[in-house]
Amino acid sequence: MAPAPAYSTPTDSVAGATTVPVGPGSGSAFGTFGELLQGALPHPQGDFLVTFPLARWATAVFHPEPGRREVQVRPAHKAKSRRVAEAVLAALDTADGGLLEVAGDLPEGKGLASSSADLVATVRAVGAAHGRAFTPAETEDFLRGIEPADGVMYDEIVAFHHREVRLGRRLGVLPPLTVVAHDEGGQVDTVAHNRGARSIGAADREEYARLLDRLTDAVGRGDLAEVGAVATRSAEMNAHRRRRAGFAELHALCREVDGLGLVLAHSGTMLGVLLEANDPALAGKTEHIRAGCAALGGEVSVHRSLGTDDSWSPQAPPAHPTELEI
Repeated sequence: MAPAPAYSTPTDSVAGATTVPVGPGSGSAFGTFGELLQGALPHPQGDFLVTFPLARWATAVFHPEPGRREVQVRPAHKAKSRRVAEAVLAALDTADGGLLEVAGDLPEGKGLASSSADLVATVRAVGAAHGRAFTPAETEDFLRGIEPADGVMYDEIVAFHHREVRLGRRLGVLPPLTVVAHDEGGQVDTVAHNRGARSIGAADREEYARLLDRLTDAVGRGDLAEVGAVATRSAEMNAHRRRRAGFAELHALCREVDGLGLVLAHSGTMLGVLLEANDPALAGKTEHIRAGCAALGGEVSVHRSLGTDDSWSPQAPPAHPTELEI
């Protein structure tokens, strides 16, 4: 695949830059299968997460309509996308609106960063319609104040302060991995979850800091076993604060197939077993996990993470299936 586009390339300042539309603009943004690590560091505003970029995308197309004052969004319930489109248009100093179409294959309320991906794709689509490309930092500015967000504007694994919508640190890229995931069902509202989350004590904050350092080093070295160990520990610590259906069963299944570890949608409904994508026994391990989840109810799905040499932000709707056939 082609290398990912460099969205970190600086652009001209947005402020005061009156623009005219150049035509329909499109944008995309990947989701993230929960988080490799999520917790809080031992300082104020220390809440953070570490993204696990997923080969599933949100897409947006913006059709400028000169003379039209408002932004219409389809589907109509994507009100947050409409708000961020209006923020981008205001920054571009244009009074014109248009039609925003948002789509993709990221289910809502599952912990796959569907809302954040919608917003980032929208920023890119509105910018493209006016001949502008925004840096990740500029994109953060547009999202801040709308809702807590994942760091899906960065084409790599990042530690991200989701409540403040700002980058913590860049970790890098891993080879593609496979996740066999159990969905306990229902939906989680990200805003409500963050508002009602229990506080994290000092001892846990110190451990999260150590885990973040371990994960940073592991990603840098490509140490998949250590990545899995950190992700599992993060899932275990989260389980002390929020009961997770099937946790013990998935943990046992992971050991049975010699998986790398567990990966959790901390503010969602999914928990998965992390496997190497190039494992020659992948098909058998996947079927073993599927069979083991049968008694839990819910749904089982298979996903692929984004890795080296992938196109992370394709401009055309990706051809990747919603669920991998293993």
